[in-house]
Order: sequence, then structure tokens, then C-alpha cells
Amino acid sequence: MLFSNKTAMVDPDDALTGREDYAYEVPERHEVLGNPIKPPFAEQLQTAIFGMGCFWGAERLFWRLDGVWSTAVGYSGGYTPYPTYREVCTGKTGHTEAVLVVFDPAKISYGELLKVFFEEHDPTQSMRQGNDVGTQYRSAIYYTNDEQGELARATQRAYNEALEQSGSRPTATEIAPAGEFYYAEGYHQQYLHKVPNGYCGLKGTGVSCRVPTAS
Repeated sequence: MLFSNKTAMVDPDDALTGREDYAYEVPERHEVLGNPIKPPFAEQLQTAIFGMGCFWGAERLFWRLDGVWSTAVGYSGGYTPYPTYREVCTGKTGHTEAVLVVFDPAKISYGELLKVFFEEHDPTQSMRQGNDVGTQYRSAIYYTNDEQGELARATQRAYNEALEQSGSRPTATEIAPAGEFYYAEGYHQQYLHKVPNGYCGLKGTGVSCRVPTAS
């Protein structure tokens, strides 16, 4: 992996210009699940977007869950249209490495995905995960509807309380509406299926996450 030392978000006016379309071919299907990774998706399916540091290990966490129909890795939360991985690594696009999760809410809830998100990385770290340092490794939840946003914020508040009780600092997770999700290069997609012993730096806090019950 290429590591960025950029820990301050780039100003939108200083972000790289980008382009009008992908500079590479995006695969059509998931290497493990066999389903499409790009929309349109069936009406009963929903999508979620999470940033947890290096997206290789994060994607594997989600594709292994029963009820997850497809996953893909890409770039979210930034300014540069259709960035490349090397551009994201400069810290000049504003994007974080992210995972798109396509799931069937009849089989797995968004709350269950949030629990995995908060427990399986360290959301208390700002602009990094472990040795991976830079804005591209920031913790983020990009919600695709208002219900997701409300539950994400409520879960963050509950997790902050649990962290405080354990003596840990609060989360630094960015929670914002989902903008454009730009798919990463083909070699990044389902990387740890292709390279089972490949790099994965994810490590949780050890504090359990309770997802609040909807009122």
C-alpha cells in the first residue's frame, strides 16, 4: 500500500481536477459472491457506505455476512471526480477509502452493519488506522437515506458512552450524506480473496457496540 502523510483535509479549491469518467475498467461482478457490484440493484436491496481505513480488510468483513448481496471498494467523501488510487494517496482529492455494501434488509439490518463497523476498526483514531496515516484512512459513515443517518448518529452516541465508560476517547467518525461513490481499480476489488495473506491493518477497540432500538 502507498501511505499518505496528509492528515488535514484538502480545501475544495485546491483539490485535484479529476476527469469525466473512469481512467480504468471497473469489474462487473463480485469475485466471491458472483453478483453485480454496480447498480441498478433489485428494489428490495439497500446500500450502505463505510470508511474504516484500508478498504481491503473492511470489504472482506462485509462480504462474509449473511444477507450481504454484494460489496465493492472505492472512494467517497471527497471533491475530485473519478480519482485514481494514486491520486487519492496524495491527500489532494479529499476522498477516504470506502466500502459499498449492498444488503437485503430482510436478512440483515443496517443496525447489524453499524455494529460491525464500530467494533471492527478503531473509530477513535483521527485521519488514520494504525500505521495507515492520512485523510484517505479516516473513519466515515455515508448514509443513503435519513433513517440510516439517524441510526448512525444514535449508534455513535451510544458507542461514545461505552467508550467513555471504558476510559477511551470518543469516536472521530465522520457521518454525512452519501455523495458519489467512485469505484476503485479492479485489482482492489475483493483484494483479500485474490491475495488471502494480503495486508489488513484493521483492529477494533475491544469495546462492544450497542445499536439503539428504533423508537
